[in-house]
This record gives sequence, C-alpha cells and structure tokens, in this order.
Amino acid sequence: MELVLAAGIGVLAASGVWLVLRPRTYQLIIGLALLSYAVNLFIFAMGRLRVDAAPILRPGEVGDPAAFADPLPQALVLTAIVIGFAMTALYLVVLLASRGLTGTDHVDGRDE
Repeated sequence: MELVLAAGIGVLAASGVWLVLRPRTYQLIIGLALLSYAVNLFIFAMGRLRVDAAPILRPGEVGDPAAFADPLPQALVLTAIVIGFAMTALYLVVLLASRGLTGTDHVDGRDE
C-alpha cells in the first residue's frame, strides 16, 4: 500500500514539475494542479495509512489512540482541496484575461 502511494505521489509530482516547465499557460495551470494533488496525498499519508480499522469507537469500549489515524492531516488536506479549487479557478480567469490582452497563451507573452 505504501509503495503504491509513494509511486503515485512521485508520478504526480514529476508530471507536475514537467508541465510547470512548459511554455504555455494552460500546461502551467495543469502542472500546478498536479503538484497540489501530490502535496495533498503526501500530507494525507503523514497521518498514517490504516486498512480495515474502525473509524470510531464502539459504545463502551476504551480506545487506544495509537490504533487510529491522525485527523489533523485529513482536515488540512480537505482545506487545501477547497483552496486549490479556488486558486485553479482564479488561474483560469487570469489565463483568459492574459490571452485576450496579448493574443497568445505563452508564459512570456510572445510566440516563438
């Protein structure tokens, strides 16, 4: 499980970096989104991965805190997803405004 998650994070991060280095703005936005997904998965994995574990205590049981996942990374990732969605919408608005003003979608503002 950890190997699959680490490989997924690595592929997302590598694809994001490659797209951020591309010359067009749409590819830059997609690269930033992929990087944010990689960081979200990494933060989520920091809270320990548990398979087949009960999410809550049963009535009358005393729970061991070491047996449960940390809820703080989950809350951070949920907040980061909402903020990332808003930032992606802002990036797209800026992309459309830049395309309308310059007539090109290159990052530096001029065609090759």
